[in-house]
Parts: sequence; C-alpha cells; structure tokens
Amino acid sequence: MTNESQEYQTCEACGVSAEMGFIIKEGDEVAEVHIFGGDKPALEAELANYVSLAKTVNANVKHEVNELSEDSTELTARFQFECSAEKLIFELKTRSLARN
Repeated sequence: MTNESQEYQTCEACGVSAEMGFIIKEGDEVAEVHIFGGDKPALEAELANYVSLAKTVNANVKHEVNELSEDSTELTARFQFECSAEKLIFELKTRSLARN
C-alpha cells in the first residue's frame, strides 16, 4: 500500500459547469420575502428596496404586504411575477440586498 498523492486534474473535454439548487417550475411565479427591522419606517424603507428591485426584473410585478402596526418588527411581502424565470432572477438579485 502506498501513500502517493495525486494532483487535481481537470477535464478539458466537456467545459460544463452547473449550479445546484435552482429549478424553474411552471406555475411558480410568487416570491415571498421576510424583512426584519426595528420599527415600521425601517421596514417600509427596506420594502421599497425590494419593490424597486422587483420592478427592474418586471415593471408589471404585483406585490402585497401583511398589515403593519406602528410597533411591527417583521414584514412579509409576496411578489407575483409573470413567469417563473422572473421570480428566480428576483430571488438571485435579492441576495445583494440581504448582505447589506
């Protein structure tokens, strides 16, 4: 038995790459976003960022928000896109908002 190490070898034949975890399904056009903040104005300001981002994906996007009280610290919004691919694009773009 030997303990020889081998260098990583790449396959130059295919040139294929993939990202796991994203499946576009027909009829899956609604994205749900949960926003957390200190108070109602902070929640509304963060929601405005999401609405603006959604409109860059599709100007006809529809959204609804759960009712907020003055002492709310959580907001749930649902965005209805025209197709599943738009929803997926929106979800990928929201990663930049979640990092801030």
